[in-house]
Amino acid sequence: MDLSELERDNTGRCRLNSPVPAVCRKEPCVLGVDEAGRGPVLGPMVYAICYCPKSRLADLEALKVADSKTLSESERDRLFAKMEEDGDFVGWALDVLSPNLISTSMLGRVKYNLNSLSHDTAAGLVQYALDQGVNVAQVFVDTVGMPETYQERLQKRFPGIEVTVKAKADALYPVVSAASICAKVARDQAVKNWQFVEKLQDLDTDYGSGYPNDPKTKAWLRKNVEPVFGFPQFVRFSWRTAQSILEKEAEGVLWEDLPTEDQEGQGRITSYFNEKPGDRPHLPHRYFQERGLESATSL
Repeated sequence: MDLSELERDNTGRCRLNSPVPAVCRKEPCVLGVDEAGRGPVLGPMVYAICYCPKSRLADLEALKVADSKTLSESERDRLFAKMEEDGDFVGWALDVLSPNLISTSMLGRVKYNLNSLSHDTAAGLVQYALDQGVNVAQVFVDTVGMPETYQERLQKRFPGIEVTVKAKADALYPVVSAASICAKVARDQAVKNWQFVEKLQDLDTDYGSGYPNDPKTKAWLRKNVEPVFGFPQFVRFSWRTAQSILEKEAEGVLWEDLPTEDQEGQGRITSYFNEKPGDRPHLPHRYFQERGLESATSL
């Protein structure tokens, strides 16, 4: 899977897709939707669709696709390669959402929560398949939130398509299992080959599972928090785990318009520039490096 576009710029989102099989433009198709990486505090979330003609669904089932969470990494890679080999009747597309995009969406002035972002991404991929000429007749979706509400929303957007939204759809419908495998293979590769734009000292890429309750992930977060600028863009800073570490490990901000009694115990952000004996050494943040800025020792 070629994720070079994401590796060049992992601050937003990128879409990847296979060629559309000619048969999928002619015959009615089933399409599955699933995601990987919704819960972790590290790395992107990947949404995927997979589709094939209804007449070839048995051939897709014969590949022994299954919920990606029940498969090893090597099994997922093997099955994805097999789907690529069967590109004459199987197609797929991905939308890779960076941690930066997820967090800025959730913490923006106008809040855009993870459920809404997930629903819109899934609907966008279905629309993308239609725009590419895929003859979509049925859509199966692994639910996010209440399946009834989600299904009603998708059915209104795509009135000419039969939509089914179920919990654990990746274990119920082979076409959703196939989408699950596509999403997981893409996320695993994205995390493994993540390009850090920050110049981190002694970078340790053993982050654990990336889930908020993993002690190894928490230790990595504590080690790589920058006192003023926070976390690398690999981190979803909107997650409560990340916010808690920021509150403990990073510098507090002293707002000039706060009442005096609210400022007690808070340090000034300018203390970041004043190294004291015993402080751990650190490289200047990339904000300063890119602009050629250095701390002034005298005026």
